Amino acid sequence: MKKHILLPVLLLLLIIAIKPAQAQRVLGGLSVGANFCQVDGDQFYGFRKVGLNFGPMVIVPFGKNRNWSVSMELLYSQKGSFHRGSTDSTYYRLNLDYIDIPVMVHFTDKKIISAGLGFCYGQLIGKSESQLFVVTPNTDFLPYDFSVLGEVSLRVWNRFWINVRYQYSLLNLRTVTFKNPNIANDTWQRNQYNNVISLRLTYIFKQELPGKPKKPKGEEE
Repeated sequence: MKKHILLPVLLLLLIIAIKPAQAQRVLGGLSVGANFCQVDGDQFYGFRKVGLNFGPMVIVPFGKNRNWSVSMELLYSQKGSFHRGSTDSTYYRLNLDYIDIPVMVHFTDKKIISAGLGFCYGQLIGKSESQLFVVTPNTDFLPYDFSVLGEVSLRVWNRFWINVRYQYSLLNLRTVTFKNPNIANDTWQRNQYNNVISLRLTYIFKQELPGKPKKPKGEEE
């Protein structure tokens, strides 16, 4: 495993391994869903590339009513771009596979709806690209990505939540030069950025459910 992600992964494992006396304030979760992606700067538009997004998380609630929380995730996340043109010359596919480590702050209202903001470190672990005869990469893809993200989650049943997340790269993934195949010496350069919308289902273990607070012992019927 690359040194870039070793420290965050160790931190995640350390939180998970907290002894039970302390772990009562730490919640675990698991998310699975899909990324709908595009790469800004590839000359194509639309969130047509679909990829996987899944992995575990830890959540630490805080505040008087535990409405606030901090979360950290370890995700496998497929990003990239896809365009199906009318001819082979306009067909394009870019696959970028990341290990993402988002850290977010959330506010939850009435244990039903939640919103969060944060940052994400991503380590590139795989890539493939097709149909590049009119594109010349000036640089290779960065081996890592740093992005900002926001999300809204809605409890749908029990401890299951539907989560919609938007994520955008803060760093330039690479710079490419495009060439017009119909006009000699007509070229231009673009910087490229990941642009991702995620739709996920999340289960949070041992999370408090909405409803009336438990009565103190001695007052129960």
